Amino acid sequence: MTPDPRSVAVAATDGMLHFELALACEVFGSAPAVLPGPWYDVKVCGTHTVRADRFMLEPDCGLDRLARSATVIVPALADVDVDPPADLVEAVRAAHEAGARVVSLCTGAFVLAAAGLLDGLRATTHWAHTEQLAARHPRVVVDPDVLYVDNGSVLTSAGKAAAMDLCLHLVRRDHGSAVANVVARRLVVPPHRAGGQAQFVATPVPDQDGHPLAELFPWVMRRLDQPLTVDDLARQANMSSRHLTRHFHSVAGTTPLQWLLMQRIRRAQELLETTDEGVDAIAAASGMGTAATLRRHFQRTIGVPPDTYRRTFRA
Repeated sequence: MTPDPRSVAVAATDGMLHFELALACEVFGSAPAVLPGPWYDVKVCGTHTVRADRFMLEPDCGLDRLARSATVIVPALADVDVDPPADLVEAVRAAHEAGARVVSLCTGAFVLAAAGLLDGLRATTHWAHTEQLAARHPRVVVDPDVLYVDNGSVLTSAGKAAAMDLCLHLVRRDHGSAVANVVARRLVVPPHRAGGQAQFVATPVPDQDGHPLAELFPWVMRRLDQPLTVDDLARQANMSSRHLTRHFHSVAGTTPLQWLLMQRIRRAQELLETTDEGVDAIAAASGMGTAATLRRHFQRTIGVPPDTYRRTFRA
């Protein structure tokens, strides 16, 4: 029987970290106030009453539910020096074989690796455990420098805040940018951090008074429809282009041009979802210039053309 596409199973077992477990339940279990369609149906799945850090949790159903769910979330394990529980590994493997989208948060990647789901794939986990993951599972292509990795039906994240980033990424995939932004606003977190962003950033949120980029980011966002260059940004920040690039790497983990391109793509997504403007007008409003330029960058970044994206998230 084909599972309900809304069904989300959060796997639970002794020794899981409560933060990632609770985070998954919060993101997928609480529907935003403004929603164009049905939200997720979340079940916590385990074989017995679970101890997660200092908390006791009573699962809704058994691990067999994983194989009947569209999405399976595997939260973080506290102790990665021991093999993950065999029943959990088998349940995750069975879910993947049944067609589920399987997602690990932080050290939950060790469960996916033990199940063989990461063999030959790029994956990540908390930076403190990437070497251990690579050593124990040499067939996994471990990337220690990213927030999360999306392989389509198998996704992995780094630790803590990166787990939130991946959950919001899934909401964006399923419901579009506008809904993901509403969820992020409710949780009081940034609406989007790209998976390729570095795990280490010196100043993740540059909104402190006196930070060199504190005023630049909102200045740029108000002018996305304009043909901005790195020199324009550097001049506004009152620093050299080289100095600006160094600050961008420390704050956003990317270059000024890549960051600017992603903001233009996000603006185009929002306009495609929330307006009836044509692609030419959206290209102008997002600073892409022409519809051809927008289509090229949008297809490469999002994976589908703008028109297809609009049909999906306006339905």
